Amino acid sequence: MLALVLAAVGVTWKIQDWRYGGVLADQARLQADTLNQLNLAAAALQQHETDRRQALEQQLSASEQTHYRALSDAQRDQDRLRDRLATADVRLSVLLDASDAPGGCALPAAAGASGMDHGAPRARLDPAHAQRIIAITDAGDRGLIALQACQAYVRALGR
Repeated sequence: MLALVLAAVGVTWKIQDWRYGGVLADQARLQADTLNQLNLAAAALQQHETDRRQALEQQLSASEQTHYRALSDAQRDQDRLRDRLATADVRLSVLLDASDAPGGCALPAAAGASGMDHGAPRARLDPAHAQRIIAITDAGDRGLIALQACQAYVRALGR
């Protein structure tokens, strides 16, 4: 009887071992499948982020080239204007306010019959002053172009 009980316990033990072994194998397979799906999702996310970064780099490179071209065009135009001022090919002048004549010196409201300019009275600027004004506008143009480049960079990063 004792041998029969021991044999029954042994057989029951073996059946439980097979059953739990099957359950553990199923759990291991499910865990492996879950890990595989997580790895695939992480790889897809990493690829998406890499593509996004490369697109941003290309966009920033194109923006940088555009702003560099604008800066070099502005510099070329300023150099050309500075050269024209130096050779007296062009002169800068300012409009005078005829109603605000200093010290009672009356200025003509319009050019005389012998004048070529029939607009408001103007005064020519000294070439040295004109060069300084051009330098100031050049610095302003460069600042505006740099500001536009910074704004484009921040906009690109914000997307």
